[in-house]
Amino acid sequence: MAGIARKNFDSPDETRPFEEGKGKLDLVNSDRGSVGRAVFEPGWQWSKHVKPIAGTESCQAAHVAYTVSGQMKIVMDDGESIEVGPGDFVTIAPGHDAWVLGDEPCVMLDWVGFVDYAKPA
Repeated sequence: MAGIARKNFDSPDETRPFEEGKGKLDLVNSDRGSVGRAVFEPGWQWSKHVKPIAGTESCQAAHVAYTVSGQMKIVMDDGESIEVGPGDFVTIAPGHDAWVLGDEPCVMLDWVGFVDYAKPA
């Protein structure tokens, strides 16, 4: 293990685009795990722009995430919901849908749920 390492999202190890050009996920990997930065464009919704890729009825990833910018609504399969915005740290269990609120992209960093996110089933 290296004593210090640097990665930059401007040169990610992997990029996964969402359907219809509604954003993308960039991943940087290290010997201590991966971190993802997703840019969800206005109009993005998991059930429209990731569900066709994932092949599940709702998002089955668990998330430990920080909202950098923009707004998003998250609705659990049981109906529980929350809106998140800049500065919000959120944990989300598997079994949810989500969508961007407003006209600004929502940018989120995730330390847990993006490793397999938007990968074909």
